[in-house]
Amino acid sequence: IAPAVLLFAFVYHPYIANLTDKAAVAAALASDTTRWGFSHLAVGLGSGLVVLAFLAIRSYLREAGEERWSVLALPFIVMGSMLFAFPPAMEIAMLAAAEEGADLQAVLTALDSWFFPILLTAAVTFAIGVFAFAKGIADSRILSRRLTWLVVGALVVMAVARLVPVGAVQFYVQGVAGIVALWPLAYEMWKHPEAARPPAGQPRPMPAA
Repeated sequence: IAPAVLLFAFVYHPYIANLTDKAAVAAALASDTTRWGFSHLAVGLGSGLVVLAFLAIRSYLREAGEERWSVLALPFIVMGSMLFAFPPAMEIAMLAAAEEGADLQAVLTALDSWFFPILLTAAVTFAIGVFAFAKGIADSRILSRRLTWLVVGALVVMAVARLVPVGAVQFYVQGVAGIVALWPLAYEMWKHPEAARPPAGQPRPMPAA
């Protein structure tokens, strides 16, 4: 559910080619305030669901015997996702400025000193957690070799996309990468609810493709 909600939120968000273009952002906000508000609310909801998804993955990896990387990754995922919800909250608050007829470009410029540092910190923190999770997933061998490469690659793309201030990358690439990364894991966890723990001192065999 988490990556689907996040993708829906990104697709529903008014398209902005350059997210640093204040005029384009202000125009998107003013053109449909209802869509602006609900899309950012959905982004915040999706970010919270992503935390729950990674908590479930961490639990599954622990059952599979992976005790190193995922436990280190989880705090970064939680903090990065929490911080990632702050900028949408700030942009929802912009609706009040629009209703009062304020100069939206000026307000957006004034918010930059808070908005972009928080967004960058969230993206970097989340990326650290995702890279560590990717290492844990690879080491756990819960997926076939082919699926492991697919999931790890998609996780990396998802994390890096948050650092790119281009609408198509930030919204669509990140959203699709989230589905490609998390749905194979969800299917594996549904198909095998109890992860098989390898014998002590032996590596977990790689599942067949």
